[in-house]
Amino acid sequence: VPATAEPLTTKREVYVDFLRAFSLIVVVVFHWMFTILEFDDDVVRANNPIGSTPGAWAATWVLQVMPLFFFVGGYAHWIVWTKVRERGGGYWAFVKGRVRRLVLPATLVAAAWVVIAFVIGMMRDIAWMGEAVLLIISPMWFLLIYTGLVLLAPFAIWAHRRWGPLVLIFLLGSAAILDVLRFAHGQEWAGYVNFVAVWGFCHQLGLLYRPLSEAPQNVAWSLLWAGVFALVALTSFGLYPRSMVGVPGDRFSNMGPPTLVIGALLLLQVGLALLLREWVLDRLHTSHRWARFNEIANRFSLPVYLFHTSAFALAITAIYLIFGYSPPGVANAEWWYQRPLWLLLPGLMVVPVIVLFARRAPRKPHPAVTEEEHAGHQERFW
Repeated sequence: VPATAEPLTTKREVYVDFLRAFSLIVVVVFHWMFTILEFDDDVVRANNPIGSTPGAWAATWVLQVMPLFFFVGGYAHWIVWTKVRERGGGYWAFVKGRVRRLVLPATLVAAAWVVIAFVIGMMRDIAWMGEAVLLIISPMWFLLIYTGLVLLAPFAIWAHRRWGPLVLIFLLGSAAILDVLRFAHGQEWAGYVNFVAVWGFCHQLGLLYRPLSEAPQNVAWSLLWAGVFALVALTSFGLYPRSMVGVPGDRFSNMGPPTLVIGALLLLQVGLALLLREWVLDRLHTSHRWARFNEIANRFSLPVYLFHTSAFALAITAIYLIFGYSPPGVANAEWWYQRPLWLLLPGLMVVPVIVLFARRAPRKPHPAVTEEEHAGHQERFW
């Protein structure tokens, strides 16, 4: 299959949808179960057990799935762009639909917390309230990056059609040079340019999804082991942290701003995703439970993601107001025993959001509705 091969169809691919929803669910579960909150009189901090748990950094090589999310986003954008063009639409039709589905709900959640912080600040003097709100809305950072990639997607597709994988080489090479400027020459601005180079690389590799998925299995193994060897090498000479999430005590986080390490992480995760593709597709096509899970997960994963830190904050607040109890600020035995509880409580808090979204979401189209209209209903957020 040529590297610049077009998608076979403009229909949504179930495995791409599965990976997208799975990525968001992993992030939600990770935040609920592995967040440690430290409260002082004038500050609140978020921590995790990775820095204090030997070997836990290895789990982040699989659980930090934002690179995979941007990868499948690249392919999904190509499908949507092709569909928009077939309908006679152009750049603004493509951008408007994607941005509306991403930015509007995120803005509403963020605005709600700003209002809540203002009201509480009028009633009580809580020095760390502003920091708490920033912690709650901080996971939405990826939507800003994702929206930027939406704006660039038609240009990325054009570049891919013209130069193919060469674009990937220049993006990853740029990320390496920018890291050299940042760490060897003290040019901090270079790290922020890497938001474009690194996440752009993840998005651009998604345009190769079709040839990669149709390639022999040894291509997937090659990507996986290339990612493993690159990660081991890059994180073993004292510059890049081993963890793929921020850990207190590390000089910096590989995620913010992103470093060359994230490119290596993507290779590992894409290789793994390709190796699992046939197995997951078989279950999605033969098991009603798997198919139903995929449908529900894709329908609700984004609204749950947007509200999941709010749900966590509400659960913490409810436990404190009812029982006067705050979870431990360190990963001791008491904290570990409570992990199932901190999956259940925020999950209960997010149920009203799911119910509200289910009522407001478009109903399933009548059988007489055309396939094009049905596809439009499915594109609620993506």
